[in-house]
Amino acid sequence: MKLSMKRSRRGLVVAGSLLTAAALALTGCASGGSGGSDGGTSAEGDLSITFIPKQLNNPYTDVVLGGGEDGAKAAGFGASQVVGPLDASASSQVSFINAETQAGTNVIVIAANDPDAVCPALKEARSGGAKIVAFDSDTNPDCRDVFVSQVVAKDVALIQLELISQQIGGEGEIAILSATANATNQNEWIKYMEEELASNPDYSKIKLVTKVYGDDDDTKSFQEAQGLMQAYPNLKGIISPTTVGIAATARYLSTSEYKGKVALTGLGLPNEMRPFVKDGTVTEFALWDPAQLGYVAAFAGKALADGSITGKPGDKFEAGDLGEREVSDGGLIIVGPPTVFNADNIDDYDF
Repeated sequence: MKLSMKRSRRGLVVAGSLLTAAALALTGCASGGSGGSDGGTSAEGDLSITFIPKQLNNPYTDVVLGGGEDGAKAAGFGASQVVGPLDASASSQVSFINAETQAGTNVIVIAANDPDAVCPALKEARSGGAKIVAFDSDTNPDCRDVFVSQVVAKDVALIQLELISQQIGGEGEIAILSATANATNQNEWIKYMEEELASNPDYSKIKLVTKVYGDDDDTKSFQEAQGLMQAYPNLKGIISPTTVGIAATARYLSTSEYKGKVALTGLGLPNEMRPFVKDGTVTEFALWDPAQLGYVAAFAGKALADGSITGKPGDKFEAGDLGEREVSDGGLIIVGPPTVFNADNIDDYDF
């Protein structure tokens, strides 16, 4: 069964995993999924894998984790589970990493809220024999074996700048509404955007006036969007490189006097953004297939646990239905290019 963006996700399966994980997060503990951890054995079919997202109950994360669950089953893991915090603070993942180290989990897949805050715990997990796969948002490279990235980071930045430039006619004030201030992926994209704005003459008439952070919280992101319009009455466009932020901003704009006057683009889920594209609040936005990110991460973890790769450049492994993947410099594994969504194609996608 080929994994693609047009395929519906296993919402009930993922929801069950998330509810279990949320309960564990509330009690401050973590335990094995069905079958549990086997204390680190590497026998075929007995390997355990745990996914630790930035936070639970995030629509984007739900899709990523759905792909991870599919990948874990297809790769042959004997046990897989999801644990994680309900907030995306810098150190909120540490207790979950420590619990997986105690449980002897073979593979830990993590999207880091902070690249350095998780490092001591991850290093302890590695010293205990665990393989560490960072995905979506990287850790410090010293703390993991590989990093599975959605796309080339600069490409993500450039597509968003290209979209906002088209939508505001190549000139005017813009703002960025990001996730958390410490999010590795967000900050890398923003860095490339700032460099491109400063160096590319095509963007010489575009001025980035501010960056604000909604912490991947719907309410806070909505309030930050509202605050942007109050603070910058001449604002012509907003880039929100986070699915929570772009959806919250679109919801605010759709019922405000700024609908149709202030452009919005960034990274969003088609199912969440569809009504805002249909009503004209949003013209175009971008994203990759989030499920493929989790799927490839699971197979990367299996290849590391099996010893078929070590994370060095040139290592290759099979990622199930998605085919061969290669490790490049810095332990980087790329999943695929971004897709631009608009009124012409958004109904072709279901995630």
